[in-house]
Amino acid sequence: MRDNRPKSRLLALGSAGALVTATLIAGAVSAPAASAAAARPGPDREAKGAAIAAARAAKAGIDWQDCPADWGLEKPIQCGWVSVPVDYAHPYGKQIKLAVDRIGNTGTPQERQGALVYNPGGPGGSGLKFPRRVTTKNPVWANVAKAYDFVGFDPRGVGHSAPISCEDPQEFVKAPKMDPVPDTEADKTAQRKLARQYADGCLERTGHAMLQQMTTPNTARDLDVIRAALGEKKLNYLGVSYGTYLGAVYGTLFPGHLRRMIVDSVVNPARENIWYQANLNQDIAFEGRWKDWEDWVAANDAAFHLGTTRAAVQAKWLELRATAKKSPIGGVVGPAELISFFQSAPYYDSSWVPVATVFSKYFAGDTKALVDAAGPNLSNTAGNISAENGNAVYTAVECTDAKWPTSWQRWNRDNTRLNRDYPFMTWANAWMNLPCATWPVKQRTPVEVGTGKGLPQVLIVQSTRDAATPYEGAVELHKRFEGSRLITEKDAGSHGVTGLVNPCINQRVDAYLIDGKLDGADVTCGPHATPKP
Repeated sequence: MRDNRPKSRLLALGSAGALVTATLIAGAVSAPAASAAAARPGPDREAKGAAIAAARAAKAGIDWQDCPADWGLEKPIQCGWVSVPVDYAHPYGKQIKLAVDRIGNTGTPQERQGALVYNPGGPGGSGLKFPRRVTTKNPVWANVAKAYDFVGFDPRGVGHSAPISCEDPQEFVKAPKMDPVPDTEADKTAQRKLARQYADGCLERTGHAMLQQMTTPNTARDLDVIRAALGEKKLNYLGVSYGTYLGAVYGTLFPGHLRRMIVDSVVNPARENIWYQANLNQDIAFEGRWKDWEDWVAANDAAFHLGTTRAAVQAKWLELRATAKKSPIGGVVGPAELISFFQSAPYYDSSWVPVATVFSKYFAGDTKALVDAAGPNLSNTAGNISAENGNAVYTAVECTDAKWPTSWQRWNRDNTRLNRDYPFMTWANAWMNLPCATWPVKQRTPVEVGTGKGLPQVLIVQSTRDAATPYEGAVELHKRFEGSRLITEKDAGSHGVTGLVNPCINQRVDAYLIDGKLDGADVTCGPHATPKP
């Protein structure tokens, strides 16, 4: 379940990454100078390890410098590193360095309320671009920027933070891939083989020690170490998509360490939902939002000429898909590449116009636009490394976080059934997650998310028609976090609401982060403006 997957396997929030083999990871992981007995064994061993690591980070702080030139982060954004244990049960064992960045608050010293730390989701997304909301003068965040330093980070395994890998990046982006929708049992057998090879590749290229520690609870512990390194007594946090699950787990493990938290576009945190069921639910929601987009394309037929009804637009989609299956467009765009590109429309309203424009151009005789948009770019090695890394982290975290069904019969039954009514994403999503069925390291039991002592009031923001994180997830987290407030954006479905212009929501986000104020009851807002072609 992914915020936006890399072309080719299936879509990822890009993070500037570096290819790392198991050997390189071992080299990047260094033992700290200090040496002492590990925390005592027992159920709270990792909690003790996290406290030790946080105390160490508070003492060390962060040595802020200008960011490396190739990170794409302009001054006055600064970058630094925070050391965390690979395994919190062994806090004095191997360490990795996490990349962090920040920009100071734009207001007066008196207005400053500390750091606001951001995670964009994934798992596998980089948060390092967050401070650029200040340098690019993003109006939605201007008021909050007066009060807070904006802090981003690459989570463990992502980008510059001891990046992991499961496959050679150039192989990862090669196209065309197999059509995700199987025609025969032989197609399914071939996909199962690819999924098993991918899981094995994760172990081979990342190594057992790191792979088994790629979990949401460990990333939440890392977040607490970052809080300590920043010199903050309590964390202010903004999480979007998978970042909401990271926030929910952080709030459960460290309820007394939170000051304010906004979660936007919420993963259902119920144990039984993480992660197999979450992906099945996503397939249903994607179909609904895909239809919303087709309705919009039909309503704007004057611009796109793809048909005046949803059925007509769907017929064009099926025609394009059939053409690409018969003979990949430009030699590289088959059905798998089409789904990777077109799925950004049900993800984000900001993709409605660009995707419809490429779709329209194709039927007007311009195939180049489609090949450029949906095909791989083998010369973009940095982008391909980043895409492969994002997918590796996505797979590693979801597969290690929870136990997945190992029975192919169950996968086959569930996805065959869903595909009948929700064909847009079902099989593509199934193959993306199937490595979890043969995962080579121990799978954990998810944290039971709930309210602990000291948890502040949390602000939850969610649109009703979100495809990637269906609305029920926000309702479930709202029930589990006592005193939380839910803002519902009705009749909207863009993934990630707080970054969009909707005064009903923007004003409440500002009031909460700046003044700590929440409405006395939950609020329903109308939708943000629909894109115009």
